[in-house]
Amino acid sequence: MKTNIKFAENVKKYVCVSAIIILVGIVCNIIFGVRLDIQFSGGTILTYSYTGDIAETELKDYVQEITKDKITTTITDDFSSNGHIISVQFSGNKAISPDEQKDIISKLNEKYADNNFERRESTSVEPTMGFMFLIKCLCAIGIAAILMVIYVAFRFRKIGGLSAGCMALVALLQDIVIVYFVFVILRLPIDSNFMAVILMIIGYSLNDTIVIYDRVRENRRLMGRYATDAEVFNKSANQMLKRTIFTSFTTVLAIGVVLVVATIMNIESVKSFALPMMFGVICGCYSSNCIAGPLWVAWRNRKAKRLAKD
Repeated sequence: MKTNIKFAENVKKYVCVSAIIILVGIVCNIIFGVRLDIQFSGGTILTYSYTGDIAETELKDYVQEITKDKITTTITDDFSSNGHIISVQFSGNKAISPDEQKDIISKLNEKYADNNFERRESTSVEPTMGFMFLIKCLCAIGIAAILMVIYVAFRFRKIGGLSAGCMALVALLQDIVIVYFVFVILRLPIDSNFMAVILMIIGYSLNDTIVIYDRVRENRRLMGRYATDAEVFNKSANQMLKRTIFTSFTTVLAIGVVLVVATIMNIESVKSFALPMMFGVICGCYSSNCIAGPLWVAWRNRKAKRLAKD
């Protein structure tokens, strides 16, 4: 079935939708705040293993009760011993002394004598090192995005490479911001998973945009110079729409299966990657068709009008 969606003519509607989503995300960011993992904020992680079953809420409340500082706890399954692992995160620059660590494990074994609590490991990160690591990760994301845009600008110079590259960057920035808000709203910590999701989405979204730009370049040659940029892009986007939707659907489906398995097996690190990734894939599909291309048409039209006046 052929579609005839006027993508270029509806650019203002798409921009308004994106603006509303970003505004809601900003409000949620103000309300909920940002959770930085100790990889970036600094702190200490104490990991304990135990056997048997304990209600997660009860265990988390008790660990908070026996510690003086505000903590974050995560409970996962330990497949090597058919038991469980609880990770206790202390944010900030306060070191957890050996005596405090022994006190925690002794109180856990006193409270839950039949569950055999044992300390697995203790990991500390200085706040300064964590902040520098965050800056390096953000720089890596920025460099990756800029290099990809330069590639787009060079490859599609016959259809206005600079404008194509800049609008692809705008679409990528929207994807990054929305994925960030997904982490905020779902109360997921900003950690290495966040960086991995961002880099994956940059590549995935840009690939969709490149596929459409490639068809635009081909249709520009076939339709001739008298066809407007809006006509060329609309035809190109509609031709590639089924392919884009099916690719995104199968990708989301595959990630969804991973998410379900991770949820059943209680693998938090996989869940915190798969769920935002699903939102990112959907957002990338939307931005490639409704943001990058229509904004490219708007840029070209504005430039043509300015040249006509001159």
